[in-house]
Amino acid sequence: MMFTMSRAFVKESDHDGAPLPERAISVHPNLVTERGLTQLDARVRELETERSAARAANDTAALARIARDLRYFQARRESARLVKPAAQPQQVRFGVRALLRLPGGAERAFQLVGEDEADPKAGLISYVSPLAKALMGKGVGDELPFGAHSAEILALQG
Repeated sequence: MMFTMSRAFVKESDHDGAPLPERAISVHPNLVTERGLTQLDARVRELETERSAARAANDTAALARIARDLRYFQARRESARLVKPAAQPQQVRFGVRALLRLPGGAERAFQLVGEDEADPKAGLISYVSPLAKALMGKGVGDELPFGAHSAEILALQG
């Protein structure tokens, strides 16, 4: 009996010459904050540096991975649409940071950002996430569903 291993369980460093699958590009508009645009530019520069090192080392596996990632981040950079929030927003929109009072009284801030910039642990949530959709258009004092409970918007910052 022959067993085959799913590609999901193979490290990229185990690249055997087969083409790597392309990174999926979102169907949503590529909205970015100023920070997100800076991060995209930095990532492209990092990958270009890595590509030079991989070429010098003749590392074909690394070159394949880097080429794929460069295609992705260059496409994301080219399609990026910079959105600047209002300085003193009245409603949650892209780029706005909302301070919420969560169930139990804890406070937590969330900022709506682009998909590539999202980092939920840091309070940066993709504008297409369920929480972002629940926040969108709401103002100070409004409540929104938060898990099985609700949260109240305490403040907004652009």
